Amino acid sequence: MTWLLTGGAGYIGSHVLRAMVEADFSVVVMDDLSTADPRRVPAHVPMVAGSVLDASLLRATIRDYNVTGVVHLAGKKSVPESLEMPLHYYRENVTGAMTLIEVMADETVPSLVFSSSAAVYGTSSADLVTETAPTRPESPYGRSKLMVEWMIHDAAAAYGLSCMSLRYFNVVGCADPVLAEARGSNLFPLVFAALQRGERPVVFGDDYPTRDGSCVRDYIHVADLAEAHVAAVRRVSSATVDETVNVGCGVGHTVFEVLAAVAKVTGYDTTPTILPRRPGDPASMVAATDLAESVLGWTARLDLDDMVESAWRGARAGNFGDPPTLPVAVEGTVR
Repeated sequence: MTWLLTGGAGYIGSHVLRAMVEADFSVVVMDDLSTADPRRVPAHVPMVAGSVLDASLLRATIRDYNVTGVVHLAGKKSVPESLEMPLHYYRENVTGAMTLIEVMADETVPSLVFSSSAAVYGTSSADLVTETAPTRPESPYGRSKLMVEWMIHDAAAAYGLSCMSLRYFNVVGCADPVLAEARGSNLFPLVFAALQRGERPVVFGDDYPTRDGSCVRDYIHVADLAEAHVAAVRRVSSATVDETVNVGCGVGHTVFEVLAAVAKVTGYDTTPTILPRRPGDPASMVAATDLAESVLGWTARLDLDDMVESAWRGARAGNFGDPPTLPVAVEGTVR
């Protein structure tokens, strides 16, 4: 049984690839290499350079490698970019997934794990966001993910596809510095980039109804996320299912708590510059993880310190540089 891993040379994809190989799955990678690094793919793993928009290439890959299941991570993932280039996101994410599912149906490939996002929820007022929460995405990126989820559900009903959509929360860290995210739009790389430039990190809003006034988010270590994919692959290949599952820690950390953890690990002063709130930023987004525990038998193992330490190792491997001689901010004084 061979699995096609789309986007397998990217940041998350390369971690999923490593976890699947370590779990003894046979894998072939397809990646258009637009934002990825082929060096992340081990030499013994076949890699096809190309896009899931190319139906002929997909069909040939499935036939050449006798593919019997797909883990679909390929796609665009920047919320700000999606606001500037909405049609590009719908083409890459929605049309790409539609092309893939059509080829899977034609070639009778029965199993699919899809990389979705907590962005499908939009702004939620719930303390813990369950999979049954209303879906009100607020960006083309989030809408593209939800549209693909709908497509997968319809394909499951029509073609007997066994499928699972994993709704990621805030993915950070790295299992190995060579797999680190070189450029990213989430909090961790933005903080490291600011420190590298000798600037203070920026925090948008310190007057939210949270324990310290900054936003609360559920951060998930990418290594834990990769293990969730392995569990999902086993699930969809052992039974015919149509399920949607949150992947998070189920624990929220404020932005100021993250900055304090960064200061502790790195030795940098992470005292931030406070700017006004950004429109659409919810005060808190934390995953309910009961379904992941019951359906996948999976829970996150790594905590915030693990995430920061691993992300820092990855940043240092990219020649981030030694910390300057500055006072270190500590929890309780970061604000």
